[in-house]
Amino acid sequence: MGYDQVPQLTSSRMIDVQKELQIVPDTFNASTNRKRALLIGINYEGQQGQLTGCHNDVGNIKKYLIEHKGFAASEMLILMDDGRHHTPTRKNILDAFVKMTEYSQAGDVVFLHYSGHGGRVRDTTGDEDDGYDETLIPVDFQKTGQIVDDDILKILVKPMKAGVTMTVLMDCCHSGTVLDLPYRFSADDSEMHVDQGFQMNTLLGKLGQAGDVVACACLGLCLASILSDVLG
Repeated sequence: MGYDQVPQLTSSRMIDVQKELQIVPDTFNASTNRKRALLIGINYEGQQGQLTGCHNDVGNIKKYLIEHKGFAASEMLILMDDGRHHTPTRKNILDAFVKMTEYSQAGDVVFLHYSGHGGRVRDTTGDEDDGYDETLIPVDFQKTGQIVDDDILKILVKPMKAGVTMTVLMDCCHSGTVLDLPYRFSADDSEMHVDQGFQMNTLLGKLGQAGDVVACACLGLCLASILSDVLG
């Protein structure tokens, strides 16, 4: 059984995809800077469309970041619908995005992982080439609605301070352009290129002085590499 969605990598800057993607850049100074992570796993337990592996995904990513990238568990915020962590409601997810932008300073590293359902809704602002906004689906979406990519851009991407390196791993459907970033690489490409659907004339207005942001969307190869390191 195949999949009709191609793994993608999007970024706020051009990346040489032939080189290893650095979650923690060589310029990171452990004595003055911090590494923070926001890990979100939603199984939608008891709801239609319930998933089974999203909590395990968070556990694997947490282990990888600690054992291979030097992150501290104390610097991780985990949202899961397991009754033991903060619940991944719409409000809690958006509040976590705000905290990441407020706490992070130039030279810091941020890693954000989301494992759950993704979707899309009709674009109402005219900024999407395909006519749809991509969304994240919080556990309480039936009451509070979905998280639209325009909101993520406004709350997480644009406010991130210059000099912060943020990597976002989205393991969900329709996540390829959920951060509205201008550069894209798909699994069937040979190099990164400008997203033809991105309105480059509004780039400065959208990103301003935001930090370096890289989004790995449904990257099976990336996940496989991480899991091989974790499970060894």
